[in-house]
Parts: sequence; C-alpha cells; structure tokens
Amino acid sequence: MAVDPRQVLAGVLTVTMFVMLGNMIKRDHFDSVQTAVHETTKASEHGHSSVTKQAEGRWKDEGLALKPCWDKPVLEEVDESQGYVTFSLINGPEYHVSQISDAVVVARYLRATLVLPDIRGSKPGDKRNFEDVYDVEKFITSLDGVVKVVKSQPAKLSARNIAVVKVPNRVTEEYIAENIEPAFRSKGNIRLATYFPSVNMKKKKEKSKTDSIGCLAMFGTLEPQTEVREVVDSLVNRLRTLSRKSNGQFVAVDLRLDILDKKGCHKNGGSKSCYGPKEIALFLRKIGFDKDTTVYVTESRWDSNLDNLKDFFPKTYTKESIMPMDKKDKFLSSETSEYEKVIDFYISSESDVFVPAISGLFYANVAGKRIASGKTQILVPASIPGSSASSGDFISHYVSKKNHFAYSCFC
Repeated sequence: MAVDPRQVLAGVLTVTMFVMLGNMIKRDHFDSVQTAVHETTKASEHGHSSVTKQAEGRWKDEGLALKPCWDKPVLEEVDESQGYVTFSLINGPEYHVSQISDAVVVARYLRATLVLPDIRGSKPGDKRNFEDVYDVEKFITSLDGVVKVVKSQPAKLSARNIAVVKVPNRVTEEYIAENIEPAFRSKGNIRLATYFPSVNMKKKKEKSKTDSIGCLAMFGTLEPQTEVREVVDSLVNRLRTLSRKSNGQFVAVDLRLDILDKKGCHKNGGSKSCYGPKEIALFLRKIGFDKDTTVYVTESRWDSNLDNLKDFFPKTYTKESIMPMDKKDKFLSSETSEYEKVIDFYISSESDVFVPAISGLFYANVAGKRIASGKTQILVPASIPGSSASSGDFISHYVSKKNHFAYSCFC
C-alpha cells in the first residue's frame, strides 16, 4: 500500500512536538510563596483586591469586561503570496490559543495563506477536524482582511515542497526574518511546529509590531462550536444551581491527577509547581471558603485521591458527576480527551474563582481569558502558616501586577 508522504511528515512532527511539550512539565513553577504574598498584598493599589476581611473576601464582584485596544490590520490583495502555512493544534486548548497566535503572526508576516489546522490528541490516531471542536466561521471571519484562510490543504502540497520549521511561542519578527522566511522562500510553503521555551505569558516591556495581530489571534478567533458551547453552558448552569448557598458562585480548580503524578505532587516536600487535593482543601479553607462552597475540579472522573478535597468540601464535582447522560458518550469517552480539555478550559475561564493547582500554560492562558472578561479572582495556592489568611494575599501576579500579555491587548 502506498504511503502518503504528508502523513509520514505529520506523524513525525506530532511525535516530536509531544516530546518537547512533555519536557516542559518539569520546568514550569509558581512564583515562590514569599514573592507571591509580597506582590499580592499590593493588589488593592491596582484596583484588583477583593475585600480584605477573610470572611468577606472569598468572592469578588465580577468587573467589567475590558475592550480590545488593538488595531485590526488590513492585508492588501496585491501583497498576498501564493505560498501556504500549515500546522496542527496539539496538547489542548491552552496550547491551541498560543499555536494559533504564532501561526497567524507568521502567515501575516510572510503574506502567506493559512491552512485551517487539524487537531491531534495525545494518543496515536487521535485526530480531529477543526470544526469538531471550534467554530470555523468565527475563526475565518475574525481574520478577514488580516490573513487569507483556506479550509483544506491543497493537494499540490507534499514533503517535497514544504519545509518544516520550529517556531518559539510568541515568535518575533526578527525570528521570522532570520529563521522562517528563508525556508519559506526556498520551498514556497512551510509547516509550523510551535515549541514553548517558556510557559509564562507576561507582557513585554515594549510593544512590538506583531502585538496587534497576536492579540487578535489569541483572544478574537477561537470559540467552541455550538454543541461544545452548549455542554459548557449546561455544566456552568448546573454548578450555579448547586451553589444556592453561595449565591450561585463556584470555584474551579485545575487539578488533574495524571499531571500531579508526573510532577511528584503527592510526595511530601516535593516541587511547589503544583498542589495536591489535600493542600488545595487546606488552602481554600484557610482563606475563608466554607464547607458549602461548590468546587469544580478538572479531573474528569472521580478518583479516591480527591476524597481529601471532598472531606473539606462535600460539594466537589467532576465533569462525569454533572454532565447530562445523553452527552457522556461523546464528550467523556476515552477517545475524546480533546473535548474534556476544552470543556475544562472554558469552565475555568467562566467560574467565579479560579485556583490553578498546577502551574503552566493552562493557568497562564485561562488567566488571559479571565482578565479580558473582568473575572480577575484568580487565587494562586500556597502553604499558609497559622489558621487563616486573606484571599487577597494570593491574587495571581498576572492580575496584581497587571503583567499578563492580555493587558497589552485590552483597555
């Protein structure tokens, strides 16, 4: 049987990218406790502190959504190239937003046509079309006049006329000119493989020419397709119904046991790049959340390790426990991890409080979406000496210092 060289090329690229992304798990971490507490006590000076008293400071009134302050550039037809930029989305929505941003920046710089990406999961053969997860028309319309987008890869593209290039997250014009453009001019087409030398999303000291395009691509292009959006909405509504004693407010905690295991979070004295269920429970209790608080965790199904959290907060739920029965086969089957990740990303972005038990890009890019929508109650956990503390002392530095990239994009 003949083998399509494009499939071979894509397969090798996907494996390589998962190796690179896997290595990132060991390198990201939260700010040190002393630094975080010192920084966040200044939150009130920036208008982001909730009420300082412990009993009153658990919840924060939602602020106004910020307005985009980027200028949408217009691409002249005469400037368009005949070349193509292709890529795949991998490793979950927290990576997708960054991969989209880099691809759009590169395509715009090269005046190339962007090919709508497919989506690849962590398991062999786990491949989906973009429209299975995201709203295609929203994506194309939002980029109208910025870059040309086609829905499928032209048949004329093959391993012979496409160059594979590595792209660092938050790619700069200088990097494109020196490392990507020569390959594009030589082959006429390129396939991008984004890697993440850093997972932090702090804004740059000086704005660059690509910021407006990066802002648009990161915050203005991706939305779940209709069915996924309906599932997210149904779960959020269910959590609010379960939260009557807290006025419909709930806490979302990014707590995935497989990642905790990889980081050694169940070990005493381990790296504080993450916190286990009991540590999260103690943190939430000490900053004033009581036993009636509704907690959503990103672990998809119940695991005995979560019992330590449920002992403190009986109203702790996973997707499996609150998802409508008629949606479980499609969105919770073992072959649809991409759906689970997308659901978690949007619920964490829309909860009243977000607590990242795990440092990394999920935390960073959820923080970006929350900042844009005015939901700035993002509490970074820490071991707290004594019996209590103010939740305002643990506001994310992305908010307290206004140093997230989102603050370069919204006014």
